[in-house]
Amino acid sequence: MPYLPLILTSENRFLEVTALLDTGASVNVLPYEIGIQLGAVWENQTVSIPLSGNLARSEARGLVLSGTVAPFSPVILGHMNFFAEFNVCFYRHELTFEVCPRVK
Repeated sequence: MPYLPLILTSENRFLEVTALLDTGASVNVLPYEIGIQLGAVWENQTVSIPLSGNLARSEARGLVLSGTVAPFSPVILGHMNFFAEFNVCFYRHELTFEVCPRVK
């Protein structure tokens, strides 16, 4: 599976994490514990996000974070804007991938 090291930032807190790069996902799912470490107060998140598949029964709320994929500039991550900001080349037989910033 393609994993991507990144730094998540919320206000003045940051956390280095490893994320699964899921090219078919329409939303990013953040584990509750990581949100807590970033200072999120779930009761203050008012946007409900409907999930499907094996997460359909889970409660999900919207939370805006900044993600930095070193050495690139920080972006707000999500399915649509991640692939608008980066070109990703998968080398499946090597179980690796390459991330390059979009040339503007």
